[in-house]
Amino acid sequence: MAKRITCKDCYFHVNMLCALKCQEPCPTFRPAARGLAPERQLTFVFRSERTRTAYAFPQPQ
Repeated sequence: MAKRITCKDCYFHVNMLCALKCQEPCPTFRPAARGLAPERQLTFVFRSERTRTAYAFPQPQ
C-alpha cells in the first residue's frame, strides 16, 4: 500500500516556510527529500527524421 503524503512531508513545512493551516497537502506541496528541484520531465524523441516538408507554401518572388 502506498504511503499517504502529509504536510509534515512537505519542503515548506519542514523548513518552516508554510503559512497555511491545511489538514491535507496543498497544491504547492513539494517533497522535502527532493528539495525544490523540479520534476524530471520526459525527453521527446522523433521516431524518424522528416524527409519532406509537411506543407508546400508558394515561394516568395
